[in-house]
Amino acid sequence: MSGARATATPRLGSQRAPGRPLPTADPAWSADPYADALRAGRGPLFLRRTDGWLLPLDVERWCAEPDPADLDVLGRCEGAVLDVGCGPGRLVAALAARGRRALGIDVSEAAVAHTVRRGGRALRASVFDPLPGTGRWDTALLMDGNIGIGGDPAALLHRMARVLTAGGLLLAETVPCPDVDERVTVRVTGPCDTPG
Repeated sequence: MSGARATATPRLGSQRAPGRPLPTADPAWSADPYADALRAGRGPLFLRRTDGWLLPLDVERWCAEPDPADLDVLGRCEGAVLDVGCGPGRLVAALAARGRRALGIDVSEAAVAHTVRRGGRALRASVFDPLPGTGRWDTALLMDGNIGIGGDPAALLHRMARVLTAGGLLLAETVPCPDVDERVTVRVTGPCDTPG
């Protein structure tokens, strides 16, 4: 990874892999259920597999102020920070409030708007697109399961090595779970789309 340091365990994410178009018209990330949940600051919001299996998404945590685990991560950040898949911006806004240079990126227009309203800087982009400061970020964050962005953690980590400065720091959220190597197609659904 070009000298970049990292810690990571796969979870789910929200951005595309190389070669796939940015989901500008994809209702799963740019329309109602996700945007509505961010506006409300709460779910229910789910990822739904084609077989009906649901994974609840933690909208309340994403929209809340940073918790103690988040604050621990923020305390480890070095230099300029790129938050990949920043969502509604709790970490970017907290870094900005500390006077840190930070930028959030997300494919969701609603997430970027929410981040800016909170006082953070954010850009609507995929991590796989050309980004400002490529090769010069001191720290990159892959929180809230974003190690799964694009469905290919190895491709994402290689991309992060190019985004970070030599010897840059990659902080990724990990969760205790059994080894799972699963790639599935999901869509974002709200309470009206779930079985009663």
